[in-house]
Amino acid sequence: MSQLHKFLFDGLPVRGMLVQLTDVWQEVLKRRAANADTGAYPEPVRHLLGEMTAAAVLMQSNIKFNGALVMQIFGDGPLKLAVVEVQPDLSLRATAKVVGDMGEARSLPEMVNVHNEGKCAITLDPLNKMPGQQPYQGVVPLFDDQRNKLDKFSDVLQHYMLQSEQLDTTLVLAANDTTAAGLLIQRLPIKGEGNLAAKATMDDEDEIGRNEDYNRISILAASLTAQELLNLDAENILHRLFWEEKLLRFEPLTPSFACSCSRERVSNMIRSLGTDEVESILAEQGQVEVGCDFCGQQYRYDAVDAAHIFTGTESQAPSTSSLQ
Repeated sequence: MSQLHKFLFDGLPVRGMLVQLTDVWQEVLKRRAANADTGAYPEPVRHLLGEMTAAAVLMQSNIKFNGALVMQIFGDGPLKLAVVEVQPDLSLRATAKVVGDMGEARSLPEMVNVHNEGKCAITLDPLNKMPGQQPYQGVVPLFDDQRNKLDKFSDVLQHYMLQSEQLDTTLVLAANDTTAAGLLIQRLPIKGEGNLAAKATMDDEDEIGRNEDYNRISILAASLTAQELLNLDAENILHRLFWEEKLLRFEPLTPSFACSCSRERVSNMIRSLGTDEVESILAEQGQVEVGCDFCGQQYRYDAVDAAHIFTGTESQAPSTSSLQ
């Protein structure tokens, strides 16, 4: 079962989270593999998307945001786009788009950042928007301050979090075809178990990298191997790394797979195309077919369905050809 474990280091300005996605991650891959049009992701894409999925769960839980966290990478390689969306209840979905032949591309630079044009974007989309309120988005390149390409996605996120929160962060990420997992260690601005908000001040920014407790724990966390992260359970991982520290543990949380696609949302999208475009598709193909890239759900509209969309009577009309 997929679980997220939160913990604090008693009396130290450091917190941690450990996520291991098993059934949830397998569901993401199963749905993609079952799609007759696309088939399974290439192995390097599966593993990168798995790291992104684990990281997105960690970040959503870390910021306690009442809305969706959407993590994307995009660039100039064969992997054009990878997206993970995590809701406040840790329900998630993920997808990726590969264009052309992957060839020998396996690393992050080879897949997404061939000419150093790749980006990572994190969007926070509030659940209940105020009038005129726009989602917040932060974008960082896939290179460091010297424009050297970053080889690991964890390095990209550590750079992002240092810029956005002004707090030292250590991330260890790993994924295979059965598990996507991650460990996050973060320096808090003040001591005490009550501080879970991680609100940085200028004084905190001045202290980045100087906290001995955080540095010691960060080194321990960084010693965790991918194989250990993927194959050991949470108890063994935390004991192996931090057996000399006193941890304050919280009840585990349970991430789940869920897709927010619906016939209503697809109908709104089709309505935005306009009658001329939809009639053209119907004349050529006999129906309008839309597939969800996240969950594989197929939505099909014949001429009668399409007419109901534009007359506003779809909810009262029977669905003649959709796969619910």
